Amino acid sequence: EMLQHLHEQLVESEHRTMTYLKRFNKMQADYHNLIGVTAELVDSLEATVNGKMITPEYLQSVCVRLFSNQMRQSVAHSIDFTRPGTASTMLRASLAPVKMQDVPLLPSLDYEKLKKDLITGNDRLKAFLLQALRWRLTTSYPGEQRDTVLQAYISNDLLDCHSNCQRSVLKLLHSKSEIVRQYMARLINAFASLAEGRVYLSQNPTLLRMLEERLKAEDKDSLTWENVLGALQKFSLRRALQSAMIKDGLIFWLVDILTDTDCLSDYTLEYSVALLMNLCLRSAGKKMCARIANHVLRVLSDLLGHENHEIQPYVNGALYSILAIPSVREEARAMGMEEILRCFIKEGNAEMIRQIEFIIKQLNSEEPLNDSIVSDDEEEEEVEEEDHDIMEADLDKDEVLQPQLGELAGEKLLTTEYLGIMTHTPKTKKKLFPGVHQSVDEPLQRPVTPGYHRTMY
Repeated sequence: EMLQHLHEQLVESEHRTMTYLKRFNKMQADYHNLIGVTAELVDSLEATVNGKMITPEYLQSVCVRLFSNQMRQSVAHSIDFTRPGTASTMLRASLAPVKMQDVPLLPSLDYEKLKKDLITGNDRLKAFLLQALRWRLTTSYPGEQRDTVLQAYISNDLLDCHSNCQRSVLKLLHSKSEIVRQYMARLINAFASLAEGRVYLSQNPTLLRMLEERLKAEDKDSLTWENVLGALQKFSLRRALQSAMIKDGLIFWLVDILTDTDCLSDYTLEYSVALLMNLCLRSAGKKMCARIANHVLRVLSDLLGHENHEIQPYVNGALYSILAIPSVREEARAMGMEEILRCFIKEGNAEMIRQIEFIIKQLNSEEPLNDSIVSDDEEEEEVEEEDHDIMEADLDKDEVLQPQLGELAGEKLLTTEYLGIMTHTPKTKKKLFPGVHQSVDEPLQRPVTPGYHRTMY
């Protein structure tokens, strides 16, 4: 029976893989088509500079290639392209998001019973509940369905962020069971992946310290450690939490960890460097680095040559940031940093080369440190919160918890044992600061998460 179940899962996975492959191939074809059309339009612009006119037929042929397949025959051929603005209006309309079919809201849950079992149940039940609650977040559709799930968690204070009780759900981070600690860390990391989730978690004054303690106590090759680090990295998008992490000396700890990267997974390496960069963007963070300038510079210059190229934007961002401090620049010049950087210019890609040129310019600058330019630490908290909502696939990877025959798990466990009365309170999502986009040529100068950076850049 189990084999049959596994076989069905395999068939379903293969089917999903084929669907994604088709989508990828279509996107790749569209991308190549777009580049081709862009090149032609540039040629046409050059031609108009020399006085050659563009014909309505040419515009029509461009639009036929740009519109989606369904529109090609029916719409593109019937538009009067002689009217100014028609082509661009139609193109923008063709990019309007397709309305998803109505996604049903997930059934409401009995949160009182859930929280009671999370605190008093046996370890196996606790782990299954933490897993099911995380899956509700990670597998829900972005938009109203996911917003409603998160809103229900927050309004029912699922993690006891507002509770002062001795026994609270958050205390599961200190559980004797490694699996319970891991699944609690995964759930917190999922919450931290969403801007509203970070606002909720940041309201608990002890959570940050609890996560920092776990970071120093857990094995570095464990999934618990990985998820705690992921959550802290996402916390570093919030200004007040950045300040607290800098004050707690997390920069020193991160630099020590990054001295030996062989024991780190790709995820932990990427999130450690990205966390370090986010903390270095603040004046207080730069000053912390200035206290151990030689150590930080050696670690960052070693990371420049690391085989994992995903970390390069964060290494560049951290370097550029700390070189705003005159004493760090002096130390960097003394250790021949410019030569090291020029070695990477020879073998880097175009984007990396341009970023390194900015770093060299910063290295040779004679600018005194200006706190108000480097980082306005008095800026309001709300303005600084970046609106990053990215659920990484890593949140659900390597599930160690598998149900045995007759055991309930996931949504089935929640809807069988913990069904509640309708309690959905759809809430308008507060529009948070959308983030400032900067040129990819420059090193990063705003806090980001790796998941968001990959998606946006």
